[in-house]
Amino acid sequence: MSGHSKWSTIKHKKGAADARRGKIFTKLIKELTVAARSGGGDPDGNPRLRAAIAGAKGQNMPKDNIERAIKKGTGELEGVNYEEVILEGYGPSGVAVLVESLTDNRNRTIAEVRHMFAKYGRSLGEAGSVAWMFHQKGLITVNQDEVDEDKLMEVSLEAGAEDVRLEEKQFEVITAPEELETVKESIEKSGIPIEMAEVTMLPQSTVSLDREHAVKMLKLMDVLEDNDDVQNVYANFDISDEIMESIE
Repeated sequence: MSGHSKWSTIKHKKGAADARRGKIFTKLIKELTVAARSGGGDPDGNPRLRAAIAGAKGQNMPKDNIERAIKKGTGELEGVNYEEVILEGYGPSGVAVLVESLTDNRNRTIAEVRHMFAKYGRSLGEAGSVAWMFHQKGLITVNQDEVDEDKLMEVSLEAGAEDVRLEEKQFEVITAPEELETVKESIEKSGIPIEMAEVTMLPQSTVSLDREHAVKMLKLMDVLEDNDDVQNVYANFDISDEIMESIE
């Protein structure tokens, strides 16, 4: 497992996802609001909003929260105007890092992110320098010990998944962003327990890290995601289980 899926699994195992649920919801609300503002409040005609709703449901956000965020975006409720800022850079060993942010102060966000890269990574890059390495997908993870592979494959593909693959000790179900919720529901109805479901950016290739660079990479991911303006952080690193166990 690698990149963002690896990072999400690390947070899940450490319980960090639950500890940050309030912050996660705040960031999801921002995305729902901006998506509705830019493309309208009808998810059928707004792919970005459709993906945002799928991501929010994947984090078990209450329906009322989702609807309020959309209404703020369409102007039915008062909301804050945010500017989208996408920053690209390089972490330890040249790991590609994509940072998505929504901010009311562009200069502040860029300065803060640049400082984090200088301290824990390498540097920010030019626009387009790493974005091409990632594709937006729906990602569902299932513990290998909790499911029969043939059953998961059958249920997932019939529901519209693009692929099911085994990465270390987990199955990863890959979907189109707008199909995430449909596939997730089908898997759950079949009695298969899901560890995680989210819309994410998956890397086309990965960079393996030794222990020293893995520690720096995880710290960079942590401080970036802890920033209030940063919505999502994606990277194409790979850390072996052996190294992860030594860090934990």
